Amino acid sequence: MGNPTAKFQTSMGDFEVEVFADKMPVTAKNFLDLARSGFYDGLHFHRVIKGFMVQFGCPYSKDPESPRAGTGGPPHGTIRDEHPADAKLSNEPGTLSMANTGQPNSGGSQFFINTVHNAFLDWFTPGQSKHPVFAKVISGMDVVTSIESTPTTPGDRPVTPVQVTKITVSDG
Repeated sequence: MGNPTAKFQTSMGDFEVEVFADKMPVTAKNFLDLARSGFYDGLHFHRVIKGFMVQFGCPYSKDPESPRAGTGGPPHGTIRDEHPADAKLSNEPGTLSMANTGQPNSGGSQFFINTVHNAFLDWFTPGQSKHPVFAKVISGMDVVTSIESTPTTPGDRPVTPVQVTKITVSDG
């Protein structure tokens, strides 16, 4: 049996990811539980930086104009950091990585999709930023690239909101 997949239906098109439940079980389960519960449905990408990443998963982004978008997390709280020695997955283009506050064990519902190789964010490299990769886009990377290219405000929010209408999980 393979890893689960998650199909993102967005206002700009669909893309699908493989979720690395085999290598990142804590982070993957957190994402999959939230996706299956409908937590992510109706939220908007709240931070888009061309040549870097697109960020998603804040419950306050249901209203794309909310000043709190980007500050919230899941109803169950945060998860522990996951850094398995056998899963040194780099923040390469198309990978999904857990966002956090910069403090230990502060990941929750927010994650980002790397649009370039952001090796400086890898948990196994020197430096402050530690963001474990837990999934990768397997189809529809052109949609992610379109989201990345959407015009943004000075605060990195899309001028025209980009919504995820539904995430559908399929077991591997």
